[in-house]
Amino acid sequence: MNAKKFFPFLNWQFTAENMRADLIAGITVALVLIPQSMAYASLAGLPEYFGLYAAFLPVMIAALWGSSKQLATGPVAVVSLLTASTLIPLVDGYDTMSMEQLAAIYAPLAIAMSMMVGIIQLTLGVFRLGMIVNFLSHPVVVGFTNAAALIIGLSQLDKIFGVDKSRSEIFLHDVWGVIQQIPDTHIATFLMGVLAFALMWGLKTYAPKIPGVLVAVVSTTMISYFIGFEEMGGAVVGSIPQGLPSLQMPHFNMSIISEMIMGALVISMVGFMEAISIAKAMAARTHDRIDPNQELIGQGLGNITGCLSQAYPTSGSFSRSAVNLNAGAKTGMSSVFTGIIVLITLLFLTPLLYHLPKSVLAAVIMMAVIGLINFKSVIHAWKINKHDGYAAVVTFLMTILLAPHLEEGLLIGVGLSLGLYLFRTMKPRVAILGRYKDGTLRDLAIHPDLPKDDRIIMMRYDGSLYFANVAYFEDAVLHAVSQSPKARYLVILCDAVIEMDASGEESLHKIIKHLKVTGVTVVLSGMKKPIIEVIQRSELNEFLIDNEQLFSTEGMALKHIYEVFKAEEDSDSQFVAPLEAPMDSRMADVIT
Repeated sequence: MNAKKFFPFLNWQFTAENMRADLIAGITVALVLIPQSMAYASLAGLPEYFGLYAAFLPVMIAALWGSSKQLATGPVAVVSLLTASTLIPLVDGYDTMSMEQLAAIYAPLAIAMSMMVGIIQLTLGVFRLGMIVNFLSHPVVVGFTNAAALIIGLSQLDKIFGVDKSRSEIFLHDVWGVIQQIPDTHIATFLMGVLAFALMWGLKTYAPKIPGVLVAVVSTTMISYFIGFEEMGGAVVGSIPQGLPSLQMPHFNMSIISEMIMGALVISMVGFMEAISIAKAMAARTHDRIDPNQELIGQGLGNITGCLSQAYPTSGSFSRSAVNLNAGAKTGMSSVFTGIIVLITLLFLTPLLYHLPKSVLAAVIMMAVIGLINFKSVIHAWKINKHDGYAAVVTFLMTILLAPHLEEGLLIGVGLSLGLYLFRTMKPRVAILGRYKDGTLRDLAIHPDLPKDDRIIMMRYDGSLYFANVAYFEDAVLHAVSQSPKARYLVILCDAVIEMDASGEESLHKIIKHLKVTGVTVVLSGMKKPIIEVIQRSELNEFLIDNEQLFSTEGMALKHIYEVFKAEEDSDSQFVAPLEAPMDSRMADVIT
């Protein structure tokens, strides 16, 4: 048994140099993580200190059992928002609850969600099903991420202005309610938020090596303490339980578990997609190898363990991973050191956070999600492929319109993306070919004056042959034959056919038999090995071989056909020669 397979952290190089670099990186990330985690907990609808719980064990466990050496796990904006959008509708009277009630009634649901997400991710990783995230196409993820970033930013407006915000089934209605209250802004709260923005933006622009989030949090907390911000009516974090979270199994409310499953699936997929994208981007810079399934195991174990320590769902963070990498992290030990710093904070430093203004945490969130807004990616997807553009735009709009139920917008985007893919593959390109002067075969629709032999139809089929497009294939073949009444052979170039199911084999068999009766022989060329294997398992195999209707290349197919014609003393050399084109001409054939 290979211990390193079950304990991937044994592959780390524990040298003095690496440990020193990881310690510095771990401390640097912790300085960003501590305020961010508290901000994201409030975004998830939880008391702020639950963010510290989520920044403790999950950070270390995910690093120890993951495959990335620099991925920084913990609370993240999108997963926090998805947690809130899934769970808050399940809790009656959420808006009127005190912090104690949230901790007693709402928090157990978030903790149970962490367990569910962890089990899903761990199961996918153990059974090596990491490829399932491919159902989340890039355009859908781009549309969803942009929408989520806007929703996250807008959701913090009430805390920035110090006004109330209602919660309804229409997020945009709630935002409009906040905007209408802007004349009632609590000036001190607003100024604290603006100051935090200014500090974070200024340091990021002019002194990027200084942790702007930490400076903003420390500065505003000190100001809040000295000016009596809480007495002025400003909202502060308040008392944070000192010490470690109790290790215990979550209490599942089985009556609403079924209502949480879809949200857990979405959080699992989106969270892992975010984590693996970040890990791959960093691996490209460090020349490391990333195993998506091992990363699923790491993220899953992180969430399961975090659940035992009262954490809500976590994932890989882009901003903190970038900080980790730029700070010189060599192995996952940097995340272990980060977790230790959070541990020290929980044990000794929580009283110092009492006077931290909530508007500052809102500013931290808004500053963090600015980097998630990237409309250029949507425009790029539109330019590359209109269908991808539709998927991105529809996902964006539906996520905004259906908020706070974000998972519904994402699922609509996934469904549309798959539907458009099926639509594209239902009608692959079909080209009737003629012989170009350099010997290549080219589309007669583009080059109508090319020479052709009326006795031979050369047809290129650029797509797989499966249940969704067999009817289109049959129609294309019959139409081509009807347009060439003198045709005796139909040569189908199958180089682009990479898949054929039972429906495709049945359709091909039917076409060959039908045209044989009408005096047209179907010849197939360029079949890939997987397609040949499908044919070999059917009755069609012996028929094609016995009647010489299966060839490796179109050149060999044409040579055979003209040998038949020659035997009948009816040859046409103009179309058949040259049978093989030089490499550059073949490339031109592909381009056309």
